[in-house]
Amino acid sequence: MQNEQDLVLRAQQRDEAALTQLYEANFDKIYRYVVIKIGDRTEAEDISQQVFLNAFKSISTFKRQQGIPFSAWLYRIAHNQVVDYLRKKAKRPAVPLEKVMIQAEDDPTMTAERNLDMEQLSQAARQLTSAQREVISLRFAGGLSIAEVASVMSKSEGAVKALQHSAIVSLRKLLSV
Repeated sequence: MQNEQDLVLRAQQRDEAALTQLYEANFDKIYRYVVIKIGDRTEAEDISQQVFLNAFKSISTFKRQQGIPFSAWLYRIAHNQVVDYLRKKAKRPAVPLEKVMIQAEDDPTMTAERNLDMEQLSQAARQLTSAQREVISLRFAGGLSIAEVASVMSKSEGAVKALQHSAIVSLRKLLSV
């Protein structure tokens, strides 16, 4: 955590090396969180890039308060970007490019099985409450700890644990049918 604090302080002074380190340390987690939320890898890359552009534009406003880490601030920005994307998407439906084209090097059978598994998981996740989906996304796609998820969601650690438990139980039931 101290290293992250030092990086943020340097980044607030527009140190490019610090900005790069913060990006590299957090991009994969933010990307996984976004891709789970929207289900489109190409769009998730764009949104994740936008998260970091927005974060770096306003990094001077970041203040570490009440033990909230920089990564939690990034997840809040990512959440807002996802909400904006989903709002815009609801106005104009589109077919994702990966559904239209299968790359030549992909094994069509493996691709079909992977898509089926992801579709089943996605359908099951849609039946969870929004809070349960958020906890699952942050914990497993984002790799955040219980404390970090609690911070991002403004909930107690106990509430996050309960949401995670109920979400996993529900997913098990839905996927075992």
